[in-house]
Amino acid sequence: MPTAQLDTATSAPGSLISQDGQIEWAGLLMGPGTPYQIDAKGLTGWDDLPDLESADVPRPDQHGSWPGAQWAKPRTVSASVWLLPERPDQARAVAEAFRAATRVHSGEQWLAVRLHGQILACRARVDRRAVPTDRTYLLQGIGSASLQWLCTDPRRYGADEQYARTGLPAPEPGLLWHPGGGLEWPLEWGAAGSTGTVTAVNAGDAPATPVIEFQGPVVRPSLTRLSDGRQIEYDITLAESDVLTVDTGAGTVTLNGTTSRLYTATARSTPEQLFHLDPGVTSLAFRAAPESADPRAAVTVSWRNAHW
Repeated sequence: MPTAQLDTATSAPGSLISQDGQIEWAGLLMGPGTPYQIDAKGLTGWDDLPDLESADVPRPDQHGSWPGAQWAKPRTVSASVWLLPERPDQARAVAEAFRAATRVHSGEQWLAVRLHGQILACRARVDRRAVPTDRTYLLQGIGSASLQWLCTDPRRYGADEQYARTGLPAPEPGLLWHPGGGLEWPLEWGAAGSTGTVTAVNAGDAPATPVIEFQGPVVRPSLTRLSDGRQIEYDITLAESDVLTVDTGAGTVTLNGTTSRLYTATARSTPEQLFHLDPGVTSLAFRAAPESADPRAAVTVSWRNAHW
């Protein structure tokens, strides 16, 4: 029987799942093949579209409203879980592991579910737990518990993190002229140059919020979304050992994982939380100040495919 792993804030979601219908929460595996069976009614709120907040404005002189933006509200997921120890002497261990995994916890963890061979996961925390202590539960440890999770970010994410990396633009050296002049066959064009662009593919149907890491040495690094020209840019000089991390979901900018550098955003820089990856292909361009041309400078973009 899997034991609860309470410190799972940074663990890969769904690492314990091996078959459809299983749920992983806080290191506890529920569903087929476990002492924690999901009721036949299944999950509620998992595959539903979350409730929406609309910015529509009523038309003063016509029927209907002016259409405004729509924003998804937090997702609520609930399930009935049967506690089914194989023997009465296992009842205490089954119940203790269940209570430990569903305890009060202010931080969010991964709630992962596999359906039709696909694992998707939400950041969530337990919002409700009810375990009726009737005679059957008292004597055999068998009972139907009600669980409810609150996902403040209603999007569901792919289990595997995606990465893309590129350096600054670098020209191709062209044909190599040998000493004494002239060209020799086969022609030697030298190493290929770099365009400084990278492609990120969000295979989901919801916008994804990437984490962007600028690696020095570089002056005033920027990343531009070529589809609409929106960019993030920071007036900062990074040494070779420095990494500037931009978490677009959290809206934070940190130097070497500790010190905030949010104030270095230039006037051309868009708010970090608006720099997302739409579903499909997004082309991004890495640029810097004119004096920056070091081939060691790079940008890494990481994200998870996002789904409603």
